Amino acid sequence: MAHLIIDQFMSRDDNFAVLVHDPESGETASIDAPEEEPIRIKLNEHGWALTHILTTHRHADHVEGNINLKQRFGPTIIGPEAEADRIPGIDQSVKDGDRITFAGRPVNVIATPGHTMGHVCYHFPEDRLLFAADTLFVLGCGRLFEGSPADMWASLQKLMALPDDTAVYCGHEYTLSNARFAVTVDPDNAELAERLKEIEALRADGKPTAPTTIGREKATNPFLRPHDPAIRRTLGMDNASDTEVFAEIRQRKDRF
Repeated sequence: MAHLIIDQFMSRDDNFAVLVHDPESGETASIDAPEEEPIRIKLNEHGWALTHILTTHRHADHVEGNINLKQRFGPTIIGPEAEADRIPGIDQSVKDGDRITFAGRPVNVIATPGHTMGHVCYHFPEDRLLFAADTLFVLGCGRLFEGSPADMWASLQKLMALPDDTAVYCGHEYTLSNARFAVTVDPDNAELAERLKEIEALRADGKPTAPTTIGREKATNPFLRPHDPAIRRTLGMDNASDTEVFAEIRQRKDRF
């Protein structure tokens, strides 16, 4: 089985758009559709036909391109059942634990409520790929527009259980802000300090900071480490629950 080709590029102000192409079958999926034009341009550059849109959640900056892309290319639009009535052009709804197929490969659907209550992520286990959209960012996590801290922490634990070498593609280029915040709650983490330097250099050169991996995030992303004694000491929350520590980290980031 041929390796998937992944093209990640910018859309809107700070959205990552991602195309996933299988050279054997010719199938091509867009992970969400932030807007039509940059996706159409990339498809035309590659000579790819869009066959699928895998929608993670209903927010406009993830579905705005659905209808125009569907009219132009006729892809099957797949999205979360809990938000199906708010996803333009949806053809197939999915829920936690469902398995769909793309180019003969299994794709596992993981419900990750928190950012929205219907948010899902798409995991390609054979290819070690996770499309996490607005649940897990490089050194961050999504804002809790609908869910509770307990909802999001439970969702993140699902993603943390994936193999460490899983490549993670996320929905936005928020990494520099995330990194600068992360060192305020985890100031003694040497690996995090090195990541901040790396991220500053990448952004200074106009280069993307994603993808990341589950392993790197587990080592340096404070939202995945509320159990860490050093973070707890910094926050003055030595005896709090993991959910309480996660909630405090999220609240501090919201004010950062």
